[in-house]
Amino acid sequence: MTTDDKTRTELEAAVFRRLVEHLRSRTDVQNIDLMNLAGFCRNCLSNWLKEEADANGVAMTKDASREAVYGMPYETWKAAHQGAATPEQLAAMKKSSGGH
Repeated sequence: MTTDDKTRTELEAAVFRRLVEHLRSRTDVQNIDLMNLAGFCRNCLSNWLKEEADANGVAMTKDASREAVYGMPYETWKAAHQGAATPEQLAAMKKSSGGH
């Protein structure tokens, strides 16, 4: 399938929005679990969003990029959904990625 750049960009943007919505609905999945299994997490997505904004001259703070991914201020999400990492999760992260 061949698509023009505009269509490809629109499709990719829709997929990104769908991924973000999925992650927002799966608050049971901790960032450390995502890092251990996939090598990225919600924070990575928000960092990538900010990096692209910066590269394209779009003003975006780290807090704004995190809120775009989490759907709420990061500290609010952490307080409501983030549990303490288990020793097993921390060991797996250290082994798989050398830390986040």
